[in-house]
Amino acid sequence: MKRIVFGFSLSFLFILSLFAQEQGNVELTVYNQNFALVKDQRNFSLKKGLNSISFTDVAALIEPTSVHFISLTDPAACSILEQNYEYDLVDSNKLLSKYIDKDIKIVTKDERAYEGNLLSYDGGNLVVLSTEGLSMIARPDNVKQISFEKLPEGLITKPTLIWELDNQKEGKHLTELSYLTGGVNWHCEYVAVLDKDDKGIDLGGWVSVDNRSGAAYKDAKLKLIAGEVRRAPPEQLDYDGTVAEALVSYKAKRQFEEKAFFEYHIYSLQRKTTLKNNQTKQISLLNASNVPVKKEFIFDPSKGKMHYMYYSDSEKIKENVRVEFECVNSKNNNLGMPLPKGKVKVYKRDTDGSLQFVGEDAIDHTPKDEKVRLYLGDAFDVVGERTRTDYKEEYHTRWETFEIVLRNHKEEDVQVTVSEKLWRYSNWEILKPSMQFEKKDASTIEFKVKIPKNSEQKVTYTVKYWW
Repeated sequence: MKRIVFGFSLSFLFILSLFAQEQGNVELTVYNQNFALVKDQRNFSLKKGLNSISFTDVAALIEPTSVHFISLTDPAACSILEQNYEYDLVDSNKLLSKYIDKDIKIVTKDERAYEGNLLSYDGGNLVVLSTEGLSMIARPDNVKQISFEKLPEGLITKPTLIWELDNQKEGKHLTELSYLTGGVNWHCEYVAVLDKDDKGIDLGGWVSVDNRSGAAYKDAKLKLIAGEVRRAPPEQLDYDGTVAEALVSYKAKRQFEEKAFFEYHIYSLQRKTTLKNNQTKQISLLNASNVPVKKEFIFDPSKGKMHYMYYSDSEKIKENVRVEFECVNSKNNNLGMPLPKGKVKVYKRDTDGSLQFVGEDAIDHTPKDEKVRLYLGDAFDVVGERTRTDYKEEYHTRWETFEIVLRNHKEEDVQVTVSEKLWRYSNWEILKPSMQFEKKDASTIEFKVKIPKNSEQKVTYTVKYWW
């Protein structure tokens, strides 16, 4: 009699399949919200009348209520009567529990064999009644191999969809299965290299696709959806995967075709790819050279390390100014494609020609012709100090006077943008400003301050509020 052999030395793995099926044409559409739409085509030979077919190798995190099955050969002739999702997968404990009061064969590490009726088992021992009497075998330390006559009914090795079909056209049918699954996610990471003068970058974009769905997708047509797709509660399973860093490359051919889709954007890989289970795959998305950028020094206490003190009674705030870069995602700037959200890592070559990391920031989904702004860090040699020098309050009126001192310790001139957030969104007036300012919105004013090398500049103003 043929037996199923279970070896503890093989880390409790079965090499077994109930249904030998190969995936046909596979299409995988991955959303950046940790789920994917799978389309899988396979051939089945169906008889006329009732048929029971099994669809294996589906994702372990499949959403069963999302399944759609159709015969592409003759949709009208083939209808589904019943669908079952079987996910009671084989493991050592389930298999042993199914074999209580049944015959098994156990071989220990000292090559001693026990063959008889399994009376009980637990995490430590197996109890077998054989022709030699009652035996207790330590598990798993002393067990080399356990043999079973057959796989018990109801246990399977892979998640399986089983359909009861009513078919009116006998013969081979090309079928398509569509379903949603959790555990598949994608995100974009960008790598930028600044030029010598900080006026241009070479930009590369990489897509990382992470598959933890419990299934592999061989030679799949891959599509990516960028955007926030509404999903009704309960939400899909959440997985916070760890992915590898994007690689620096600017010479790869663009592999994705981007198109608008509904209110989102879809990126289609122009070749097939295989995505294994428990695998992160990185694919080049874009390559752009000589993208013009604008470097800015920003002194904005509301965003700095001491922002929690900004509206308090603190009289003085001292911080290094922020270093930010801005570019326009336009065709004229060698870009112009919708950019999926993701982290941007920025590098620059030092005087020895070695590439050094200078900072990173994250961008949101950015349409074409919109601005991209990156905050890379704080300038070592440019410092801002903000002091409230006077305060007065009378009935429904307040006056505050501020002095901002900017010190430039660099061997070159710089311009610093001072961004001041006002206390109220209306009913305010700036009095006695020491230089011209620009009103940016209802509660923000900006000063553009030019500072010669190794020197300092001061900005003063009084703001009047009333209510």
